Amino acid sequence: MTAFSRPAGPRSLAARRATAVAGEGVLRGVLAEDGARLLLLVPDPHARFAAVEVAAPFAASVLDEGYGVCSYVFAWTPSREPLPVSGVLGGYLEGFGDLRVRPDAASAVPLGERTWAVVCDAEWPSGAAAELAPREVLRGQLAALEGLGLVPSVGIEHEVVFRDAEGPLTSHGVDYALGGTERMTPLLGDLRVALDEAGLGVESARAECHPGQYEIVLRHRDALAACDDVLLQQLLVRRVAGRHGVTADYLAAPEPGQGSSGHVHLSLSAVDGSEPDLLGGFLAGVLRDARSLSAVWAPTWNSYVRLRTAPFSPREVRWGYDDRTASVRVAGAASSPRLEFRFAGSDAQPHLVVAALLAAGRFGLEEDLAPPEPGAVVGELAGSPWEALSLLDRVGELLGSDVAGQLGALLTEEIEAGLDAVTDWQRRRGSLRS
Repeated sequence: MTAFSRPAGPRSLAARRATAVAGEGVLRGVLAEDGARLLLLVPDPHARFAAVEVAAPFAASVLDEGYGVCSYVFAWTPSREPLPVSGVLGGYLEGFGDLRVRPDAASAVPLGERTWAVVCDAEWPSGAAAELAPREVLRGQLAALEGLGLVPSVGIEHEVVFRDAEGPLTSHGVDYALGGTERMTPLLGDLRVALDEAGLGVESARAECHPGQYEIVLRHRDALAACDDVLLQQLLVRRVAGRHGVTADYLAAPEPGQGSSGHVHLSLSAVDGSEPDLLGGFLAGVLRDARSLSAVWAPTWNSYVRLRTAPFSPREVRWGYDDRTASVRVAGAASSPRLEFRFAGSDAQPHLVVAALLAAGRFGLEEDLAPPEPGAVVGELAGSPWEALSLLDRVGELLGSDVAGQLGALLTEEIEAGLDAVTDWQRRRGSLRS
């Protein structure tokens, strides 16, 4: 096992830090070579990376000193325009100063051509963590859960739609199929090589149920690695697709009646060896707060189109054993169950999604909640971005008022941008009135 391997299963924050320390030594050796480059990656609120590339010999010194990135990366729109200044966002937008980003060597992956990518944490010049950085939000929830003696293991399923100039690379749904996927074959072959060379630990891959749709599943691992790696996977998918003249589409609803999801599989391990209460208080807490967290699961206008594509993207909040029409599915062996949370679309920010699950589940454990009976409907997710916006007070209690303020600003901007747009749908509706 190399210093950069992603071991399957849970890993405490302390164990992860030890891996990072070991990895730094290896990374320094790699970056000491002529022509080496280091790609610094910072997860932003839109489920993508902000990036800076640094070259040798300076790249090695970045491991010690970090590097500057403009603070508005955590307070910008999808088009990289600054959000309106309000509340906690002010500190990220006034003056547009630098945050210091520090590489987490445990996340390092080779990208070829003497380039290594590494995911970074962000801090203020004072050394205080950037409170709106999705990685920091997740780390805070992991620390709180470890305070209860629990460590999670997470696997994320990400669905993507491949399109070229002629449309989706399959003309119809090809769920579990081999036949009909021939146009995908060259792309998938190169993608398999890229993911293997990066060492991301793919568990499975298959054609999915909508035209051009494909799903890649990484092995379960510690929560930070799971969220970093699904974005690294997305980076590689887009790069390989681009070489083939193909677009990799991560819209939550590629077309009306279709959905692309970002399902999260989660299990818990107890540090003291006892059996954690995964199907009791943890499950009950998530079910109780699922509706309030709609802005996390569904951050875009398009997200709410996906939530109309039941039964496999259900708005109803209920759980069941091995039931893919339930928003929470209990899967795995009876002796070691895991929960599959089916709330989020492929457009959701994975660090925030997992942080929200851990926060809601932890509150359920601390309050000793009891879950409803399997199949019982206990509510529904928000049906529109306006509705999700009205539920953010509870998000503040779960993830902190700063994060709730950031989500509120992002969702408000999403609504305003949608209301400023004239779409083909509006034109068609207008022509019907003529």
